[in-house]
Amino acid sequence: MRTIVFLLLAGAALAQAPTYEPVGSVSQVMISIIYPTSDAIFYVQRNPPKTEKDWNDLQAEALTLAESGNLLMMGKRARDQGDWIKESRELVEVGAAAYQAALAKDLPAIVALNQRLNDACVVCHQQYRPNYRRRRAPAKN
Repeated sequence: MRTIVFLLLAGAALAQAPTYEPVGSVSQVMISIIYPTSDAIFYVQRNPPKTEKDWNDLQAEALTLAESGNLLMMGKRARDQGDWIKESRELVEVGAAAYQAALAKDLPAIVALNQRLNDACVVCHQQYRPNYRRRRAPAKN
């Protein structure tokens, strides 16, 4: 009897599970979400936050960066369950750390995350982006 009740409850929970529908491709997520939000972290020293609005904007960028890692792990965007997930989780962790640092208004902590963020991007791009860092041969006249 317990088994039947458990199965019914589990089935009901699965039937009510939220669904999602990805709208953008991986490339669109990268270009429209990840590049601008990662740039906010990478270049924070160029124009450091001074006002409350500046800090709020940086918090939003960092939070969006963290959540973008989750977007990369959704459905067909996940290229595999190994390194892709590992690097996407690193993006979540770096973004979350940047968010916490921005909440604390701790600029040195945000700057300290730059190398970790860069490493996550480079490692992933080297593995999954064709021709990453390969220059085209100059055109012959």
